[in-house]
Amino acid sequence: MGLIFDTHAHYNDTAFDEDREELLGRIFENDVFAAVNQGTDIPSSLWSIEYAGKYPQMYAAVGLHPECLGENSLDELSRIEELAASPKVVAIGEIGLDYYYDIPRELQKEIFIRQLELAKKLSLPVNIHDREAHGDMLDILRRYKPAGILHCFSGSVEMAKEVVSFGMSIGLGGVLTFKNARKTVETAREIPLEYLVLETDCPYLAPVPNRGKRNDSSNIFYIAQKLAEIKGISAEQVLEATKNNAQRIYNIT
Repeated sequence: MGLIFDTHAHYNDTAFDEDREELLGRIFENDVFAAVNQGTDIPSSLWSIEYAGKYPQMYAAVGLHPECLGENSLDELSRIEELAASPKVVAIGEIGLDYYYDIPRELQKEIFIRQLELAKKLSLPVNIHDREAHGDMLDILRRYKPAGILHCFSGSVEMAKEVVSFGMSIGLGGVLTFKNARKTVETAREIPLEYLVLETDCPYLAPVPNRGKRNDSSNIFYIAQKLAEIKGISAEQVLEATKNNAQRIYNIT
């Protein structure tokens, strides 16, 4: 069994429709210790639970992503709470704020906060999406101090340091390997390894040398290589440490 722990995947995406079973069988056999598939709405949360039941190394997160919110979102929260009781649900996610899209910000904040409260009630960590919303995100995190991961981190080093002071972890993905990823590299350098986890956000954001191609959990090896270079340690040490971090966050033995 491999050392790769992918803390954030979307294997329900249509990009995997042609070869999903073959791919998952191969990566779980060879490279990947575990992957957490993120829910973004009710159907994808249900999918994540179903596939977590099919594959011992897959786990599920359930939640409402800010891009998926609508007039029924408040009603859907009770369904998310029901789904969170499933045995292999390890987090509430993917939740958060996304100000890139024209989705009412007050609705986003309300649903995000409700899901943070739900996670606290259920003693589950969260997997958080933050796009062009750093100010409001930090304000909310300061109030609630949730356990979990700030995924695909794109803020400043100062923000990262404050987030980890709450006990949260920073998710690093393929962006770390991109030539223009100065802020992400700086964050990786400054934040202690004990607060870092690795992720794909697959099928998106494949790392160099596979940038632009469909991503999958096996590509985390390249992210680990880059982080190892930054930290001055081996890729195996990075994979071992980030696997242990993810197991602690998600309470997976």
